[in-house]
Amino acid sequence: MDRTSVMEWVRGYERAWRDGDVGAVERLFTEDVHYRRSPYARSLVGHAAVRGFWLEDEGLAFTVTAEPVAVEGRSAVVRLEVHYGQPDPQEYRDLWVLRFAADGRVEDFEEWAYWPDKLSVPG
Repeated sequence: MDRTSVMEWVRGYERAWRDGDVGAVERLFTEDVHYRRSPYARSLVGHAAVRGFWLEDEGLAFTVTAEPVAVEGRSAVVRLEVHYGQPDPQEYRDLWVLRFAADGRVEDFEEWAYWPDKLSVPG
């Protein structure tokens, strides 16, 4: 993977997340993906689990900015800033630690999200 490929993947993720396109999960993640919403959280495993999580934000307006921090072989770290609009305005900064499979899909996703004035991810 290189920075361009990683950011293409991130843009595809954002489009699918924003559009509620749960069908994109198969294009973005391996069948046995391990997806952690925080470093110590139990992994969501597989496409069905990720689709269910994505639907939690369905219909919400948000903006995302992202930039790669590091890309080495099949691993990448991306820094994001997310701003949600109405009805519950909020923002957070996030690091994604990504491990890509040989086919360009992510096989391991680990999220480190932080909200202003909070020490960790909300429960």
